[in-house]
Amino acid sequence: MSHNDAVEGAPPPDRGTGLSQSMYTPLDLPLDFEAFYLGHQEAFHAYAELHFGTRAAAEDVIHEVFVEIHAGWTQLLSAGNLEQGAWAIVRRAVHDQLEAEGRAPAFVINGPIAQALAAARDRLQKMHSAAGLYEAIADLPNRQFEVIVLRYLLGYPTSKVAWFIGIDETTVGHHLRRGKERLRVQLGLPDERKKPTKKGEGP
Repeated sequence: MSHNDAVEGAPPPDRGTGLSQSMYTPLDLPLDFEAFYLGHQEAFHAYAELHFGTRAAAEDVIHEVFVEIHAGWTQLLSAGNLEQGAWAIVRRAVHDQLEAEGRAPAFVINGPIAQALAAARDRLQKMHSAAGLYEAIADLPNRQFEVIVLRYLLGYPTSKVAWFIGIDETTVGHHLRRGKERLRVQLGLPDERKKPTKKGEGP
């Protein structure tokens, strides 16, 4: 979805989303909003596509997300954490659409995304139960879920994950460790930090 598609121009082909014509009326966009869109639309679309399985479905939802962000732009800026507020809107919109469709996230049920997750499994402490891993990731607390998805499923470096969600790299590392530990416990895997003592070695 291009910047113009996000907030103005003719309506796209009807995909049954029920978007109104007024949502495509040209808008007078603040420069800081335009910069935010250009800097975040890639991650927002990738996040949505991970859940819906197709770019078209992701574009529909993220279009609505940016319309909502634009409508509440002043409030989001005054709240003091723009990225966190925007990601909350993305996460809610994705969750609500999945709930309306009555289905699980695509990364749970789609082959290509399942393969991507399997490829990341080594970095998630060699977890062996695919189905259990999908469910465990989906059940993570919001911030842990976001950093795990952005870092391991979408492959963004820690620095970019930090920039996307408005926290520093140290905090990203903290949430990654907490998320992986929560997954380890939930899946009943051994703690690799506690290596068994070899025979003949002292304490």
